[in-house]
Amino acid sequence: MRIAVLIKDRCQPKKCSLECYKYCPPVRMGEEAIVLDEKSKPIISEKLCVGCGICVHKCPYKAIAIVNLPEELEKECIHRYGKNGFKLFRLPIPEKGRIMGIIGANGLGKTTILRISSGELKPNLCLQESIWEDLPISAQNYLEMISEKEVKAALKPQYVTKIRELYDSTAVGLLEKVDERGISDKLISMLSLQECAERSVNELSGGELQRLAIASTLEKEADVYLFDEFSAFLDVYQRLEVAKLINEFCRDRYCVIVEHDLALLDLTADYVHILYGVGGGFGIVSGAKSTRAGINSYLSGFLKEENVRFGGEFRFITHPPKRRVETRAHLVFSGLRKKLDGFELNVGKGEINKGEIVGILGPNGTGKSTFIRVLAGELEPDEGELDRTVSVGHKPQELDVVDPSTLENFIGDIESWGIKEVIEPLGLDTMMEREFESLSGGERQRAWLAKTLGQERDVYLLDEPSAYLDVSQRSAIAKIIKRVVESRGASAFVVDHDAYFIDMISESLMVFNGTPGINGVGRGPMSMREGMNSFLREINVTFRRDHNTKRPRINKLGSKLDREQRQRGEYYYG
Repeated sequence: MRIAVLIKDRCQPKKCSLECYKYCPPVRMGEEAIVLDEKSKPIISEKLCVGCGICVHKCPYKAIAIVNLPEELEKECIHRYGKNGFKLFRLPIPEKGRIMGIIGANGLGKTTILRISSGELKPNLCLQESIWEDLPISAQNYLEMISEKEVKAALKPQYVTKIRELYDSTAVGLLEKVDERGISDKLISMLSLQECAERSVNELSGGELQRLAIASTLEKEADVYLFDEFSAFLDVYQRLEVAKLINEFCRDRYCVIVEHDLALLDLTADYVHILYGVGGGFGIVSGAKSTRAGINSYLSGFLKEENVRFGGEFRFITHPPKRRVETRAHLVFSGLRKKLDGFELNVGKGEINKGEIVGILGPNGTGKSTFIRVLAGELEPDEGELDRTVSVGHKPQELDVVDPSTLENFIGDIESWGIKEVIEPLGLDTMMEREFESLSGGERQRAWLAKTLGQERDVYLLDEPSAYLDVSQRSAIAKIIKRVVESRGASAFVVDHDAYFIDMISESLMVFNGTPGINGVGRGPMSMREGMNSFLREINVTFRRDHNTKRPRINKLGSKLDREQRQRGEYYYG
């Protein structure tokens, strides 16, 4: 079976010479293997295509993919977005009373699966209704239940910032409006929403919107609960609380989670399905696996049972970092104090060395983003000293922009080194003509990183750069940040809630704590060992390493390993 995919957002017929059409061998022989629509975009016949790949290589915008797949997959096609559109094969079916996890790279159909599972999208079976009876009985039964509205679904969307456009009320007003299970008060308490309950939805931060979206989803009386990337903008403590709530309120229902935080997925899901394929082209769902085995298979890039190699092996670093060594100070701050909307931040004395990357960890609402904004010059400190002689580049937490136009206009002019070092490795070179508003969360994240890292600066300030990115993208981003800092002789502060991402990228740590929304205290930079132990001790969590992959896993509270690590004072590297 051959499938031909046109990634329509990349196709720019007005700016190319229609190379796909002109160089196609069947077309040159008089066959209509490719015809042009009214907008001069190619329509590729999968029956007449000979699979030579010339159109794929000739397209200057990399908008075409031609892929050969096993013939038997055709009977398992679930949905296709039109002619030459994205194609999804197989549908993972949730089991009542067990939490199903879905893991895979971005652009492979995870959100499509959730939309189908919730009834929001009716699967067209790739426009071949005759294959309905070829689907597994479990898939037929579930799709019938959804289509006949025999079950009710509640979906937590991926992009929580859109809540601002949908609701004009306070946070507590929204929660009271949708509370069908009478659990509003408990959710407000467990998700620490008291501080923002009376504020307008339009004023809430990314983390507050995420918690509000999770609470409003759990409040609905539903048979199926679906959560699309619920960890974005949440700190480790909040992620653990959400995992507890999902287990408490969804355990006796159907429940599906899509998540890139492997430690959190490992903790929450009972079993997982791996999604593999070509981003924007097609996605194939693997069979069900135990959570540990599934995550390890995903990291190995190989499905043993299906004999499929879908990616390279992801290796984790296991040795703890060395003690911090102070060299040449690049930026110095001392006794910073800032009051903002009833919140007070205090940061002691510290400095970042030239060539150093400092990770910043801490609960939400304790001033990490405020500190970054002070360093960026967006806020003036009320007290303290700050060296502002260095140039800074700032990637904010929020990814929306007021008037973005195209991606190319948004990123703007960057030095030539930035194209090779940033734009191409981030995979943005093929989408520069796309409208910013059409980009996904992961694409917006990469766009902001390209805009920030593509400029030559002394200090880079990156606020939650891993949000919406999959595991492989987070690894790639870490390498790019390190390479830019090293090649430019710069330094960087990186705020993030993915403990392993911080461990992977940082050479030292700053730790923030305090009362969320009331006050925050920032300490450091300090060594990685000291900082990580301090942070995890504060949130009462220990991590262990998986025996096979060496990936970080959260210890069950009170387990033997948890007790042993606490006794040694080693909360992460033990």
